[in-house]
Amino acid sequence: MGQPTQERTTYPDHLRDLIEGYLESLRFLRGDPGDEQAAGTEGLIEAMRYSLLAGGKRIRPVLALATAESLGRDPQELLPTAAAIELTHTYSLIHDDLPAMDDDELRRGRPTCHVVYGEDTAILAGDALFAEAVRLICDEQGSGPRVQLGMLTELSRAAGVPGMVGGQYLDLQGEGHDSIGALRRVHSLKTGRLIACAVRCALVLAEPDPETWGHYDRFAQKLALLFQIVDDILDVEVTEDELGKMIGADERAGKATYVSLLGIDEARARAEHAHAEVITTLNLIDGPNDALLALADLTLSRRS
Repeated sequence: MGQPTQERTTYPDHLRDLIEGYLESLRFLRGDPGDEQAAGTEGLIEAMRYSLLAGGKRIRPVLALATAESLGRDPQELLPTAAAIELTHTYSLIHDDLPAMDDDELRRGRPTCHVVYGEDTAILAGDALFAEAVRLICDEQGSGPRVQLGMLTELSRAAGVPGMVGGQYLDLQGEGHDSIGALRRVHSLKTGRLIACAVRCALVLAEPDPETWGHYDRFAQKLALLFQIVDDILDVEVTEDELGKMIGADERAGKATYVSLLGIDEARARAEHAHAEVITTLNLIDGPNDALLALADLTLSRRS
């Protein structure tokens, strides 16, 4: 992507460490009454943890925690919901990788879940991760029923038909070829809604005034657009080892991308413009925004 942007701060590793430790602590069978009936599901849990703990920068949960921090809240307050967002993201990756979907055999530098455990177990692992995401918010997220219900609403909207599942369906149907507007619509659902959910869950917790809420919402939308443009560029620019997954998959599947519609040079220019819009929007927000700025810079300059 040309010269990488000079990062204003380092990646917010304190937030990544926080979410990584929390995810590692999840065991999915907690010794509740009736759990003994689930004896024999160890292979399912192993598949869930295989995909969940495969590494990565944890951009979505870190974004949620960084937004909470920017709003003056302790990121630990939002930790269960941040984890729920990552469980939901992981479930979507497991299902997207299936032969009936995108048919990918490599994810984060390792064989995909269905390659290791079989398609049947992979499907169930994805289903279980989403169920556990809902449970985390219901059982572990503090601040009372209003906050829990608000976060469940955000997550369900982001995951369902008006979110990533609907976006994946449109993508599989070959939508997005007609125009950049059509492509943006597909990706605003498939990718953008869960990124926006990470920001909006922090807003549910902090309850800022409507103007501030609007600034964060616009930031999330512009960050999601930047993320997708860069993702399309990386699919043609970097090696499989760098990206950690199969490259050129969208082209082989005949899917529309920002590169296929605009060409690589214009796609890079759009990414630079989207990044500038993200920074402009962040500058309207009062608060400790270093972590959010770092995430924006990383999104533009990432190679994986």
